[in-house]
Amino acid sequence: MNTSFRPYHPFEPFLLPPDPREWLAEDHLAYFVSDTVDALDLRVFYARYEGDGRRRQPYDPAMMLKVLIYGYATGTFSSRRLAQKLHEDIAFRVLGAENFPAHRTLAEFRHRHLNDFEGVFVQVVQIAREVGLVRLGTVAIDGSKVKANASKHKAMSYDRMQEEQQRLRKEIRALTHRAQQTDAQEDRKYGKEQAGENLPAELSRRRERLATIRAAKARLEERQREADRAEGRSEDDDDQKRGPGHGRPFKRSFGEPPAESQENFTDPDSRIMKASGGFQQSYNAQIAVDEGAQIIVANGVTQSAADSRQLEPMLDGVLAKTGRTPKRVLADAGYASEDNMHMLERRGVDGYVAQGRGEKWTERVPSSPGRRRMYRKMKTKRGQRHYRKRKHIVEPAFGWIKSVLGFRSFSLRSRSKVAGEWSLVCLATNLRRMNAQMAWSG
Repeated sequence: MNTSFRPYHPFEPFLLPPDPREWLAEDHLAYFVSDTVDALDLRVFYARYEGDGRRRQPYDPAMMLKVLIYGYATGTFSSRRLAQKLHEDIAFRVLGAENFPAHRTLAEFRHRHLNDFEGVFVQVVQIAREVGLVRLGTVAIDGSKVKANASKHKAMSYDRMQEEQQRLRKEIRALTHRAQQTDAQEDRKYGKEQAGENLPAELSRRRERLATIRAAKARLEERQREADRAEGRSEDDDDQKRGPGHGRPFKRSFGEPPAESQENFTDPDSRIMKASGGFQQSYNAQIAVDEGAQIIVANGVTQSAADSRQLEPMLDGVLAKTGRTPKRVLADAGYASEDNMHMLERRGVDGYVAQGRGEKWTERVPSSPGRRRMYRKMKTKRGQRHYRKRKHIVEPAFGWIKSVLGFRSFSLRSRSKVAGEWSLVCLATNLRRMNAQMAWSG
């Protein structure tokens, strides 16, 4: 007896057009992203097209935003991969609605609206608060190193810059002298009008590299001048003494960076930072996560590997995005500075900040008064009970971003662009989390 198979006619035309609403489950993330974006105020995205009058019709910004957010929420960050998914992936085709923008169009849209993603992030946080997913009872703050779109091998130390600068100057002088000799010989042989006027290629390359190193060296020196001023030094201080009565010489002149200070030629805003995989060219990405449904309520990006100066900016971010200061804040030892302890007391925030790392986060007695008060607070049962929630609130968020979404490296360069992409990542993470929470509660 012959086997009876299910009908299979791959090229048979549809009698009626298919309904894309039947292609995915009702609770699919793509529908949640689409419905949420439709509920947002997107006037800033449409503003640039007003009064355009061009014959070529641009893609609808709402559609482009949906595709971009869903891509980040599902681990697709490359504009080429997004363009490919619009042809191959059912969820992307539902969101694209038979629109197939090229990868350059998607990349341009992302670059054009980097500053606008923060506003979308804020609107989504406000929606989460309205539906009860954000309560601002307890917020945990943390930072994590995210690799920059730059190689650490494209960086150079200040000491090496000085050596390379001297070497290139000598080579340029030698090449210039050789070129002048060659020009003189050609002038005698062919006449001045027939002699070549182009610089040798190797001379041009060295001059370009010297200019690049000079610019990087100048950026390092300017940053060091700012840091020295912040420490109370001035351009006319005595380079031989550290200050009145001290008698010790300064280690370096005003504005002179330490020999080991580095600058990256690919992304000068990024910095060498120690991460789990070793030292990498990175940014320090910050998030504040609400305890209720683990929604990210504030985000930021800093060039400093240390977290100590980020506690107050993150609290300011929570206030700006939600209109409220959280009742309770949890943070690890990276935020344990005397200034931060006074700041929490001044603002009336019930803070719990570890005064040591690892299992000994309450064992080290600080010398400064603010930190001693926090130390005593953390030794209480109440303090330990609250602080132990920290790793269950904020650390999973970084786990979702890096392990579930697979976002471990920024696609863009410069701090301003990286900050926009980080807002997009946090926005996509929130929508994914909100969809799961609302589907579970429903």
